[in-house]
Amino acid sequence: MSDDRLIVALDVPNVVAGLELTSRIGDAVSFYKIGLGMLTGGGLALANELKQEQGKRIFLDMKLFDIGATVEAAVRGIAQFDLDFLTVHGDPHVVRAAREGASGSDMKILAVSILTSLDRSDLDDACIKDGSVEDLVVERAGRAFDAGADGMIASPHEAAMIRALPKAKDKLIVTPGVRPAGAPLGDQKRVMTPAKAIANGADHVVVGRPIWQAEDPAAAARAIQAELASH
Repeated sequence: MSDDRLIVALDVPNVVAGLELTSRIGDAVSFYKIGLGMLTGGGLALANELKQEQGKRIFLDMKLFDIGATVEAAVRGIAQFDLDFLTVHGDPHVVRAAREGASGSDMKILAVSILTSLDRSDLDDACIKDGSVEDLVVERAGRAFDAGADGMIASPHEAAMIRALPKAKDKLIVTPGVRPAGAPLGDQKRVMTPAKAIANGADHVVVGRPIWQAEDPAAAARAIQAELASH
């Protein structure tokens, strides 16, 4: 049985490529992430196919952000697909609206603190207040939990600090920015190996390119799961 602590990011252009990749991976993976980049390529259709027909768990990574009424309506529509995780930005008004939209479903609302591709210079460019990335992540996490988030998306470098928050009890921490040892960093700036991310308090790790760019994606996935199992 595959370890669902590993979530594989299907960062491919469309549903056809997604189904081809998941077919190659087979039963080596039970949990997939479908992101905004595939939305116009049939992402929701792929999510439904994998969930309903193949029994996979699905993380829909939309990072929703808008006025409360719009977020609530969008989340209510998504909730009908019986997916597992949905991301929204961690601003309290967004999280509260998403929580309301998801009411009556089992879908977990995960809040984004600060994107793992950003560092302090990026935050300066965006006029985000002073402070270290780590301190801002923890502050935003606490506010998101207060607003009703079921968990957080956060760099593995901040996972331990979020896990230490009293408000994080029984909450989920999902970490992108995870790379097996020796893998290229790509566009991520705050990265860590899968086992170290779990040790730091993450419940799930998200891995994309090191798996789907591998000559044998199933073997790459199993190698990461073996790493997780040994720690």
